Amino acid sequence: MSEPKVLLIDIETSPIIAAVWALHEANAVWVESDTFLLSVAYQWLGKKTKSITLPDYHGFRKFTDRDDKPLAHDLWKLLDEAEIVIAHNGDAFDIKKINARFAVHGFGPPSPSKTVDTLKIARSVFKFDSNKLDNLGRYLNEGRKVPNTGAALWRGCRDGERRCWREMRGYNEQDVDLLARVYNRLKPWAKSHPNLSLLTDRPGCPVCTSHKVHRRGWNIAKTRKTPRLQCSACGHWFSGKAE
Repeated sequence: MSEPKVLLIDIETSPIIAAVWALHEANAVWVESDTFLLSVAYQWLGKKTKSITLPDYHGFRKFTDRDDKPLAHDLWKLLDEAEIVIAHNGDAFDIKKINARFAVHGFGPPSPSKTVDTLKIARSVFKFDSNKLDNLGRYLNEGRKVPNTGAALWRGCRDGERRCWREMRGYNEQDVDLLARVYNRLKPWAKSHPNLSLLTDRPGCPVCTSHKVHRRGWNIAKTRKTPRLQCSACGHWFSGKAE
């Protein structure tokens, strides 16, 4: 049976380096360096999380090189293969930032895919005290993000410190590991999750593709009724074909 190509991703980017007249001002006098990709962590759902960072490429010296084109190219190939892309706040941040880097480097768009944003699921279905990935992991007992030294970590990467780049990789990969666990907990509640069973060779649960599906009454609309189905594997409710 074919499996849907579901990719989980998280990116880390450089800060914008600019001159300002005062420390509290957000308006830049001029920009020394625009943002660019530092690291990408990814997982094909259920597989081992991997990552690529700028120092992985031959010829990279320091943060100040700002050449993320090889990294962006490898990320383009991942997204071109994916049928579903999952990220936390991905629709508003990760995907748009990635697309911006693709455009900068002259890449065309990768093949179309559907996105699942765990932040949107959390906001639309629940009322958690916070929808940050770290806090969702804590509420659901699925783990936490790796603590980091904040600006010092990004500064260390800028200065070419290998220890900081190792820390950045670990931080990025843990975000994807946590994302996968949070996604698996939230997906049964998703109201508009892409139907993954359409990407397999047999019908099943739309969000986990399990064929352990049982009929549980009817969904009633104004002019018709449809079987109400529930997946025994993940708990997701969905409608069958109208009768």
